[in-house]
Order: sequence, then C-alpha cells, then structure tokens
Amino acid sequence: MAFILDDIALSPIKLTIWLAKKLKESAYNEMTDDSKVLEELLMLQMKLEMEEISEDDYTKKETLLMERLEEIRKLKKDIN
Repeated sequence: MAFILDDIALSPIKLTIWLAKKLKESAYNEMTDDSKVLEELLMLQMKLEMEEISEDDYTKKETLLMERLEEIRKLKKDIN
C-alpha cells in the first residue's frame, strides 16, 4: 500500500524527470544530425552542375556547410 501511495505522490516528479530526459535526447539528436547538412551539400552540388548557381556562390556555401559538418563531428566527439 505504501508503494502505491509513493508512486502517486512522486508521479509529478517522475514525469518531470522523464520529460527532461526526453528533451535532452531530442536536443542531442537534432544537434548531432549531420544528414541535413549532407543533403544540403548534395543539393548544392546538383545546383552547380545544373548551372543554377555560380562557382563563387558554390564555394561560399560549401565552406559554410563544411564548417557546420565539422562542428557536428566535433560535438559528437566531445560528447562521446
């Protein structure tokens, strides 16, 4: 009986802890997801090949994307 009362009394705290863990997991997954950056690099390459963007624009955008990719890899390495 005491365990049931404890569970009922502590359920808001347990829910808050569970929610915080889920938010942390979600934030980690979003911060370390490099698939979006890789997809953007691929799209950028396609635009260059289709001559939709200039070589200079490609180089500038590629540099930014590569920096983001490096930051993601560094973050993954630091966390693990």
